[in-house]
Amino acid sequence: MSDRTEFAEVGAALNARGFTRMRFELEKIESLLDLLGSPQRAYPSIHLTGTNGKTSTARMIDALLRAFGLHTGRYTSPHLETVRERISLDGEPVSEDRFVATYREVAPLAELVDQRFDEPLTYFDLTTALAFATFADAPVDVAVVEVGLGGAEDATNVIQAGVAVITPIGLDHTEWLGDTIEDIALHKAGIIHPGATVIAAAQEEEAARPILERCAEVGATVAREGAEFGVLRRAVAVGGQVLTIQGLGGVYEEIFIPLHGAHQAQNAAVALAAVEAFLGAGARRQLDIETVREGFAAASSPGRLEKVRTAPTILLDGAHNPHGMAATVTALQEEFAFSKLVGVLAVLGDKDAASLLELLEPVLDSIVVTANSSPRAMPVDELAALAREVFGPDRVQVAEEMPDAIESAVAEAESDVPGELAGVGVLITGSVVTVADARRLLKR
Repeated sequence: MSDRTEFAEVGAALNARGFTRMRFELEKIESLLDLLGSPQRAYPSIHLTGTNGKTSTARMIDALLRAFGLHTGRYTSPHLETVRERISLDGEPVSEDRFVATYREVAPLAELVDQRFDEPLTYFDLTTALAFATFADAPVDVAVVEVGLGGAEDATNVIQAGVAVITPIGLDHTEWLGDTIEDIALHKAGIIHPGATVIAAAQEEEAARPILERCAEVGATVAREGAEFGVLRRAVAVGGQVLTIQGLGGVYEEIFIPLHGAHQAQNAAVALAAVEAFLGAGARRQLDIETVREGFAAASSPGRLEKVRTAPTILLDGAHNPHGMAATVTALQEEFAFSKLVGVLAVLGDKDAASLLELLEPVLDSIVVTANSSPRAMPVDELAALAREVFGPDRVQVAEEMPDAIESAVAEAESDVPGELAGVGVLITGSVVTVADARRLLKR
């Protein structure tokens, strides 16, 4: 059997577990990891939760640790093009061969666990176990692990990490986590274990309270953005921005990151503090500035204001909740000078589409609404009705499928523009699935 066929078979076996099926209980993943010999105990971990910025922050932490010469494993979700992106070794998605080999080791044990419980392990349970086993086999010096959803009962919360990172918390996944920011923060604070060091981004007061209470309860040390660390200055630069960051160990100047927006500067400050905490820097010891610069310069975050085409410029952004979209819109206003910008929007049915549209309206000349490939996608006519309420009927176009939506948006961006296309753009946004669909079409 060819390697590609084997990989496709493994992908199908994982998908058969229900790509979006959610069960929040740690007992099954713990049973599976016990049978595997507790691979998650073979290395120290940095664990990330929050509503927005987790993946970008995880990628920056990974890049910094690699700059300091450490072998890294990184586990993030969702993926854009292949499930292999979820499990990275030294910054690169794990190979198909390794993915298949690890799956073949884990699958028979997963079946034993399935037989013991009423409900089988989920897709996410299994990819989590695959990640931890892959990292132990590699072996890695450190794992950077992003929660799937929430914190306390998320499958990743078996690691009991020494450094816990909490990015900004807002309202999202309310059907699972509760409908107040306080409830959501309570779930997310569950990744804080006794003796951990917690790196917390600036939070609204109702999110900060449960985090601080959890730290006090389990004897964790907390460093807060705005008190112990933060962005002191930022300036827009070609292809990104230059930052001065107050870290735990001192001030780090002239840090270039190839990412756009104040939210990415905030993520960078959080990432730096997490790496300082992990490497033991602090009040009297600063990390080597050249190595920090090298790490940040190598950071990337696909699908986060990612430019995939020029003339017209096409940007992809995975913002899917109001908090994330507000950050994207601010970055567009600050860092891009479009004379004309057309949006393509496709969202999942459980998202606050009206708020996303209201945030986009001031920065878009017009919008094309469509559907993405998720079975949970909001129907096009439903999204179109919301869009017409916000934008007015004359500024809304409808396309049933993504390729037509992109074509319409590009044609609209290029119309009425005399000669030069330098100032026109298309923004494709609303969901990570939307970005993945567009990326497949545009990266060919």
